[in-house]
Amino acid sequence: MRRNKLFALLTAAVLGVLALLGTAAVSTAATSGSEAKDSKANAAEFVVSEAQFEQMFPNRNSFYTYQGLVGALSAYPEFTNSGDDATKRREAAAFLANVSHETGGLVHVVEQDESNYPHYCDDTQPYGCPAGQDAYYGRGPVQLSWNFNYKAAGDALGIDLLNNPRLVQEDPEVAWKTALWFWNTQTGAGTMTAHSAIVDGHGFGETIRTINGSLECNGGQPEKIESRVKLFEEFSSLLGTTPGDNLRC
Repeated sequence: MRRNKLFALLTAAVLGVLALLGTAAVSTAATSGSEAKDSKANAAEFVVSEAQFEQMFPNRNSFYTYQGLVGALSAYPEFTNSGDDATKRREAAAFLANVSHETGGLVHVVEQDESNYPHYCDDTQPYGCPAGQDAYYGRGPVQLSWNFNYKAAGDALGIDLLNNPRLVQEDPEVAWKTALWFWNTQTGAGTMTAHSAIVDGHGFGETIRTINGSLECNGGQPEKIESRVKLFEEFSSLLGTTPGDNLRC
């Protein structure tokens, strides 16, 4: 009798665990389905189609996926959603022209000069460089670098990039999110965010200043400015908009 009671209790416990596992599986499936639905919605609303993206980057590294880009859009919904249609398309062209320049046409996922890798650890920061002194080299569409930028981007995105900087070269959506973080929230070497430069009518030249400041602007490296401008004009035309004024800095 006691044995039968024990067997019944064990059976009930096992069934309870199985029920919980089933609930978790359903919840996970629902979450995945919701994420897929959101990604499709982002793609449908984005001013750049997958075909246009492929046309812009015919030789891109397979890491840089269109799906990763549209999946990242929800992190900064104001991106390409501010102003009239021409402005929205102009911002997309400006962003993609700059990341194209930074990565050689979305070819390079990580910084190519490995001798620079140890230079990006600012050990005066209280949190230091927990992933290693040479772990914070340039990665992703805007070549995110320095431990303090990894921490700031990670904090903003809710991702621990300070301890896991390799996520930027391993997860396409994370990589694109770091690029959108910089574009929409950082003034960099300039006086405004790249997002504001376009939507507030300051011009493409101010996006260059934000990204590289005096390294390129004010006669620093005019050939690089021309490279960015050429890409911007091409992408603007492809997206059916105009580049606007103030193209150089």
